[in-house]
Amino acid sequence: MSMTSMVVLGLSIATVLLLLGAFLATMRQDRKGRTSAPPVEVAPIETPLPAPVSAPGHAGTDYTDPRTIRVGDRIEVHGSPRRVLGAMFVSWQGQQWVEYLLRDSARRFQWLSVAAHEGDTPHLEVQLWTDVPTQGMVPAKSTLVMEGVEFSPIERGTAAFRSEGDTGHPDRGLLDFADYRASDGRLLSFERIQGQSWTASYAQPLPPGSITIVRRAS
Repeated sequence: MSMTSMVVLGLSIATVLLLLGAFLATMRQDRKGRTSAPPVEVAPIETPLPAPVSAPGHAGTDYTDPRTIRVGDRIEVHGSPRRVLGAMFVSWQGQQWVEYLLRDSARRFQWLSVAAHEGDTPHLEVQLWTDVPTQGMVPAKSTLVMEGVEFSPIERGTAAFRSEGDTGHPDRGLLDFADYRASDGRLLSFERIQGQSWTASYAQPLPPGSITIVRRAS
């Protein structure tokens, strides 16, 4: 074999080796790309939306308006059935409120008071009253202690009333009252009708929606 032929053969072998090396490198890169995990897309962090603020409910649309209660109605207070036996419509120095006499299924009696307060923040004040033994107590003009709790006077006076239904009181007359409040917000009220003996009761404020009219009086 001549020298020229040997040079050509050497160049050909070198070219083949270079091509083979490039092919193998390409195969390794391709295999590496197939076996590696695809890049993970990270979702952008979104600022959470503020919690919705519920608008205050409105009596008569969002829940039963206790001012529409009538004598003879059957209502529920916190789901407990009651019958409205009577009502006293009270007025004092331009303020007006209604006291309903209720009877439950166990024939126990309680008073429910409903008062509308005007002003900068008009609202309904609805309270369920529970009798407490007075043991001959009279409402003092200063601080008094009832069942170990100290109450301070907040309001007292003589109001006019008109009765409807069965209340155990005259159709019209005057009632004396004296209201007290404890440091924890608890309310205590004394009342007497036409100069009779004083009675006392604690108030349990009822939130909106606590009262439902089940059946209207015919």
